[in-house]
Amino acid sequence: MSSLTTSPAWTLLIPVKQTTIAKSRLTGFDAATRRRFAVAFAQDTVAAAVACPQVRRVVVVTDDPVANVLRELGADVIPDAPNAGLNAALRYAADHVRHSDDGAPIAAVSSDLPAVRPADLTRALTGTTARRWFVPDAEGVGTTMLAAARDEEWSPHFGPRSRAAHRALGMVELEGPGLDRLRRDVDTAADLSDAYRRGVGAWTTEVLAGLDELRPA
Repeated sequence: MSSLTTSPAWTLLIPVKQTTIAKSRLTGFDAATRRRFAVAFAQDTVAAAVACPQVRRVVVVTDDPVANVLRELGADVIPDAPNAGLNAALRYAADHVRHSDDGAPIAAVSSDLPAVRPADLTRALTGTTARRWFVPDAEGVGTTMLAAARDEEWSPHFGPRSRAAHRALGMVELEGPGLDRLRRDVDTAADLSDAYRRGVGAWTTEVLAGLDELRPA
């Protein structure tokens, strides 16, 4: 993948689900621990985004109290006013951003990427000349990152089979080495084991340190 600009042009959107109901597929842990993981994943994701030199602003969309700790990490937080699911939240956030910066380049990442690092985001954000592109998840079915360059239409279709949906809309799929941590979202204990092997961030490490063992799926 070729390197483009290093200027901090991008606004990065991160939707965060209510942490009390998030990560229901993370079996082997009680509800309180699943919530702790959901918060920690969001913290590690936001910290990586804030530290990425290509990102000038991080906007979290959530109604969860986790908003307070994410603000402390350097993110702006707006409420999920539509309260109509992930894609509605992302469209609302994009409208919010572009209201003050018409046509701004926008990207979105999942909030459950505990192994992602600033360099991974840099690799994606500087890795293509495509105007609209996405990064598929590790299973090759979903999407973990979506981007639209300045003045491009913003059409998020996150969810089941979103890889196929984004390709059908003409978006370019980013491929190549160095994207494995960015592709590793965590829904299951097996996903968590894989993320742990790749190296998770400080907050997820702290949660794991309080457990007797990392339980496999």
